[in-house]
Amino acid sequence: MNTILRKSILGIAGLAFTGGVFAGPVAAHAAETTHAAKPVSVTVQGDKLIPHGVQGTQSHIDLNDEQTANVKAIIAATKKAGMDERAAVVSIATALQESKLENLGHLGDRNDHDSQGLFQQRPSSGWGTVEQITDPEYSTTAFLKGLKQVDGWQDMPLTKAAQTVQVSAYPDHYAQWEQQAADLVAQHWNK
Repeated sequence: MNTILRKSILGIAGLAFTGGVFAGPVAAHAAETTHAAKPVSVTVQGDKLIPHGVQGTQSHIDLNDEQTANVKAIIAATKKAGMDERAAVVSIATALQESKLENLGHLGDRNDHDSQGLFQQRPSSGWGTVEQITDPEYSTTAFLKGLKQVDGWQDMPLTKAAQTVQVSAYPDHYAQWEQQAADLVAQHWNK
């Protein structure tokens, strides 16, 4: 049996046995909701979408129409940048962690510095103007430009690739969104 598949199945069995755990801390700007980790369903996406298998407990949120539109915008920008489905998985997982796929404006006291948009990019860090980073196509393109500059990102676990671009205070939290991101790419890539 494929090592990645075997590890995934064993991990899923462990999650099912323990009943799951809650996802890691949610970013300070996120709404007060709990996202209980659910046992991961066995969704084989192949080596293209999840080449390293998922790492750790996976989280999942139900998406509204705005969030789904943002998924489609990320996929369109990824295609326009000439990048593949794996780049879209990394991008969507990053946006799930940073904003739950909501195009966030300034949140006042709950804002993380001047972070805004799907990827919580900061104008003061050179990501662009507020108008630019709150545009899903622009912000995705900016994220992908950073990803392209990461040597070997295609061969890295998702969380390492995302962290290298984002430089988050919670570098391992991107991993929890890999399965949902892969499922969304599988669902919307060819539409």
